[in-house]
Amino acid sequence: MTFKEFDLHPDVAKGVRIAGFKEPSPIQEEAIPIILEGRDLVGQAHTGTGKTAAFGLPILDRIARGEIERALVITPTRELATQVSDELYHLGRFAGIRTLAVYGGVGYGRQIALIHRGVQIVVATPGRLKDLYQKGKIDVFNPEVVVLDEADEMLDMGFLDDVREIFEYIPQNRQTLLFSATMPEPIKDLADTLLYEPEFISVVGEETTKNIDIEQLYYVINENQRDEAIVRLLETEDYDKALIFCRMKREVDRLTEHLQALGFNVAGLHGDIDQMERDAIVKSYRRGETRILIATDVAARGLDIKNVTHVFNFHIPFDPQSYVHRIGRTGRAGKQGRAITLVSTEEFRELQRIRKEVGAEMQLATLQVEGGSLDEEAIRRLRERLDETAIHPQIDRILEGFTEMDHVSFVKKALSYILECENFAGGERLGYNEAELEAMLEAYEREQKASGNGKKRKRRR
Repeated sequence: MTFKEFDLHPDVAKGVRIAGFKEPSPIQEEAIPIILEGRDLVGQAHTGTGKTAAFGLPILDRIARGEIERALVITPTRELATQVSDELYHLGRFAGIRTLAVYGGVGYGRQIALIHRGVQIVVATPGRLKDLYQKGKIDVFNPEVVVLDEADEMLDMGFLDDVREIFEYIPQNRQTLLFSATMPEPIKDLADTLLYEPEFISVVGEETTKNIDIEQLYYVINENQRDEAIVRLLETEDYDKALIFCRMKREVDRLTEHLQALGFNVAGLHGDIDQMERDAIVKSYRRGETRILIATDVAARGLDIKNVTHVFNFHIPFDPQSYVHRIGRTGRAGKQGRAITLVSTEEFRELQRIRKEVGAEMQLATLQVEGGSLDEEAIRRLRERLDETAIHPQIDRILEGFTEMDHVSFVKKALSYILECENFAGGERLGYNEAELEAMLEAYEREQKASGNGKKRKRRR
């Protein structure tokens, strides 16, 4: 199928051609005809699947044809509001359709003035929009189509009550569209309340949930190796833009300072950063002026940045769904992405739970680094390996071929060869390999069993 088959208004179709769209994505193919007919819709699709054009093109078409005059898109974050507004503007500019992003952190005046001048599409965050309606500042704006974009994100951020209140100010004879990556019960209840006999479509199939365009790797490390690990990975991975996730704001600040001191082109993003600085950081990252962005889960909500080739989980997320949202920032639009997770030995079992729940195909990896120095643990294991090694039955005959080499040089070269072949952890290798990890888990299970037996004996006494 091609976009020509939708028979869009010529000026809107021109915007599609200029944008380089050729074949509609699954969500676009299913949603556009329904929306063009004026029916309500619930669409389930992940970020990056073309949702904005899926609801935007039919809205632009209906405005261009004079079927409707105004539309409202509600998004969870300022960044997403700006992105959606920009995309709708570029698709609809040849039809003379004006869009406006409305969000908090900036003055009311310009936003109110532009709405009163007749902006056709407003893309707004719930907080600012509710405030404007409550104060009677935008009574003139009565949209005939309302879109709830990223509804599950609005749920996570506590905006559902604001959304319900906003709909009290909006005309009842409207078309309502709801898009969400997941469908928890509160979102289903919201759809039942606000939508009229909606069509349901979903493009979250088996191949989408398994992220076939994302190669997922994990490194099992010691806790004190975390900083060294991320530095080595950034030095060795071939990334265009990288996004690093941390759990805490203070961790974002600390890691940002650490990497900047080492000369990396990096910026940090979290909830304590003021709006003006935040906008500048996101704009720099979007343009590619900043190549590495370190962020918390909350700060990254709504970010839809092109060409993010790598996502690094500096710490594993608190829950499986967060993992899916994090890695979904890469591997978009048919491009291959790479998601790399750092896991301490203590966190490994938590990672196993996430793998099982989301069906992720993750590969254990280690990293070779040239010019490193072996740590004490690696040297200790080398000694143990040598102590346990039986002498080869033909070693005397082999040694006869090395008579021209002095003993010290021979030992140095032999040990160097062993280190290279055996991939000893430390300066030369980052992360535990499968054999080491398996041995560690077996030892852990033995300790747990022994601990459990000890408790049982104590209770019997």
